[in-house]
Amino acid sequence: MNDKIFHSSLTRITDFERAGFDRRPLPREQWEAGDYVVGTATIPRGGLSAVELTTGRMVQAVNRDMVLGALGVRHATLEAVGSWEAVSADGRMHLLSAGGLFGRLTSVSGMLASPMRIDYAGHAMRNGTKVRMRDFAQAPTKAQHYEVPTIVIVGTSMSAGKTTSAKVIVRQLKRAGHRVVGTKLSGAGRLRDILAMKDAGADTVFDFVDVGLPSSILDAVAFRERLQDLLGLIAEAKPDVVVAELGASPLEPYNGDTALELIQSTVAMTVLCASDPYAVLGVMSAYHMMRPDLVAGVATSTSAGVEVVEKLSGAKALDILDRASVPKLRELLADALA
Repeated sequence: MNDKIFHSSLTRITDFERAGFDRRPLPREQWEAGDYVVGTATIPRGGLSAVELTTGRMVQAVNRDMVLGALGVRHATLEAVGSWEAVSADGRMHLLSAGGLFGRLTSVSGMLASPMRIDYAGHAMRNGTKVRMRDFAQAPTKAQHYEVPTIVIVGTSMSAGKTTSAKVIVRQLKRAGHRVVGTKLSGAGRLRDILAMKDAGADTVFDFVDVGLPSSILDAVAFRERLQDLLGLIAEAKPDVVVAELGASPLEPYNGDTALELIQSTVAMTVLCASDPYAVLGVMSAYHMMRPDLVAGVATSTSAGVEVVEKLSGAKALDILDRASVPKLRELLADALA
């Protein structure tokens, strides 16, 4: 193919950049979640134009650029909601996340700039067959029993401070001499979050994209099967401790509750990142969550927030970005892993 195509980060598990592919339009009834497709970009005036590449680097697309991504679903509380299933015969879609998640927008926050429009140009094909994310899904070389001590980071919503907290925790665990794997078990496919943990010092990183999923919104039974493979890959890396982020919140349809259920016996510490102090109590009540070991994130960015969180929930709260909190964080992590 001669067209210049931006390979989004959802293609990072493939060999497309080395081996290439053909492109051919397929009838709408043959589409499925996880199919790799190519679309033509239209950038709304003042709208979003960023595409995350396979390296994690962001590139600004312009009108008529081609983007290679995957069909999927996003259900973001503060940004965009959309699905590949909402795409009609006209093939008009949107870039639901910069990582290359394609689907038709059904709801968008007024605080978000207009997303990039994507007009379907065809499926990625090889030998007359469409290419799917699951064709490149990884699996452990042999069955693995996941029993690694896990620091699990959940949130009251997106943008609550989960990835920032994960970076701080990874850095402190490395300073304590541990072999650390960073992972994101649920959410919408982006490289940014696990790359942040890698940059913070994690020995290796994984997420659900590695097992062939564009996002973790799918049937819970099917997600459980894929997650078992992901946990097997993590166990195969032989970490001392895993820092596991759940995208969005466990109450949203990303199967965060399924992920928590599967790793529950290995959880050494639960960190709840909150967007505001009152959301802590809301998630604990709605999800029937036991008191978290630590509350962090946006809600704890001032002493006033810390006080309200501790008063409402009875949980320990820390602004872990404050250097003065580091000794207490180290103590909590050491106790959790003792």
